[in-house]
Amino acid sequence: MLTLTNLALRRGTELLFQDVSFTIGKGTKTGLVGANGSGKTSLFKLIAGELDGEAGEVDYPSGTRLAYMQQETISSAISGVEYVLAGDQAFFSASAALAEAEQEERFEHLAELHEQMAAIDGYSARARAEQLMIGLGFNQDELLQPVNAFSGGWQIRLNLARTLMQPSDLMLLDEPTNHLDLDAILWLSNWIKKYQGTLLLISHDRAFLDECVNQIAYLNHKIIEFFRGNYSRFEELKAARLSEQQSNYQRQQREVAHMQDFVRRFRAKATKARQAQSRLKALARMELIAPAHIDSPFHFTIPTAGKISNPLLSLDKASLGYQEAVLNKVRLSLQPGDRYGLLGHNGAGKSTLMRSLAGSLEILQGERTHGINLKIGYYSQQQVENLRLDESAFTHIQALNKSVSAQQVRDYLGGFDFQGDQVSQSVSTLSGGEKARLALSIIAYQKPNLLLLDEPTNHLDMDMCQALTVALQEFSGAIVLISHDRHLLANTVNEFLLIEDGRVQRFEGDLSDYKTRIFSKCTGAETNTGEIPQDSPPEKAKVPGHKTARQLRTRIRAIEQQMDRLQRKIQEVETALSDPDIYTREQGSSLQQLLKDQIELKTQINDRETEWLEITQTLEA
Repeated sequence: MLTLTNLALRRGTELLFQDVSFTIGKGTKTGLVGANGSGKTSLFKLIAGELDGEAGEVDYPSGTRLAYMQQETISSAISGVEYVLAGDQAFFSASAALAEAEQEERFEHLAELHEQMAAIDGYSARARAEQLMIGLGFNQDELLQPVNAFSGGWQIRLNLARTLMQPSDLMLLDEPTNHLDLDAILWLSNWIKKYQGTLLLISHDRAFLDECVNQIAYLNHKIIEFFRGNYSRFEELKAARLSEQQSNYQRQQREVAHMQDFVRRFRAKATKARQAQSRLKALARMELIAPAHIDSPFHFTIPTAGKISNPLLSLDKASLGYQEAVLNKVRLSLQPGDRYGLLGHNGAGKSTLMRSLAGSLEILQGERTHGINLKIGYYSQQQVENLRLDESAFTHIQALNKSVSAQQVRDYLGGFDFQGDQVSQSVSTLSGGEKARLALSIIAYQKPNLLLLDEPTNHLDMDMCQALTVALQEFSGAIVLISHDRHLLANTVNEFLLIEDGRVQRFEGDLSDYKTRIFSKCTGAETNTGEIPQDSPPEKAKVPGHKTARQLRTRIRAIEQQMDRLQRKIQEVETALSDPDIYTREQGSSLQQLLKDQIELKTQINDRETEWLEITQTLEA
């Protein structure tokens, strides 16, 4: 499907890689990983034809349909759903031709165009576009909003939906989860599992990679190595390789000993069987892969304040929001050692709760009480944006403590991989990931005893995410965490709070239970499961004006063909449901998916039958 031969690429004067040759087979799903700045996005742009290589060739079969997710924001007055629909060029062209033919009353040509529309499943295109948008977190009311009314992050979601809408043989997705919440990521991973083409994926979300890819391409030291399996398997292989290097042996043993100690400490405190079992499995894996990150440039801790209060912070019967309450009657007491992860769909109020805890958002009713020794470390995108662009990383840290020496500041920043001249460069020259690291370093330096972290891994690479995970494990204060990174959540929090329907309540389960809950809530269209049926029903049977008998018969034939496909699909589902093994506990998630498929297919068949009857009656009249 894709072949690169003796490829070399520069960015300015820097050589990113050279003599790179590989072939990716049809249908393969490959995760491209490597440190920030190693050339992953540049490689994507080269494959997409947006960059020229220094040497070598990129080749894929003639006629290959390439879909490449853009990261740039858009300025357009068309509606969101129309923007997504335009990703399907065949539908876009057929729809325009059909509208023109109807306006000019070229009835003979209309029949041919309707046949083309049926052949490309164009009658379901709008429904599929809407399902993509809803699956990625858009509300029904937002589908018709103009593109330029959305924020930059939501415009990137529109770019992703448009890319998924595009029929493709080869798809390139560059950090598609950066602007998604956990619910949308669960939906997207399920969609990718069902994608039939060849996929190249850049992501720093290891759980997402594990679910979506079957091989890893590791870009390191200007070469690319391939590893069979998902990201977890890659880490294990990398750990085994590094553990053989004697020069790293002592450092490796210290990392492993730290992990073992943390597992022992957590096991002694574990109280909830379900969560404890899931947590211990995650920690055991952390212990296994620790050697894979021995060569990481990031090594830091987050010390806590000397004095501490108990409780640190409490909300009692609190109404939280802006002009109107988003969350009501919230009761929450944070004590030293508490570790909460926040779950809930986009817009449910997770960030509202976080801002209210931080004190940056005044509560509307109720009480917010804090201990006399409370010291909050609050991380959000706003903290990144509030960095002083004309100052350096050095001056940001030095301003927190004028008595420390210049060398101490440099040593501290070195743990966050700010090295050499980079320490004194202005913040305006830093990348998004470097700014995020600086914001985290500022929080850690102030020795908080309560960490409030809202999506801290956005823009961070794998090694930094791992270092942050280890630092949070060592942190002795309390943590409240919002993250779409399931690896981070699984390894740093003990309990989950579910934000839903204006309430904050404990979630009795782990992330696997939450995933099952998200999918089981779907009873109609598969808006949250990633399933985008090829025969999705149109919004309603639509019969354009001036239809001739020939056009109506063409549409009837198209509906009958679709009904035949739907009948075959439902027969396959019902055959699977007749297998007694599907009702075992181990097959619970598969059973739920089959039952949802059965409901969806029956709904589609009923819609097709209704449309067939309406058109038949029109034809007879």
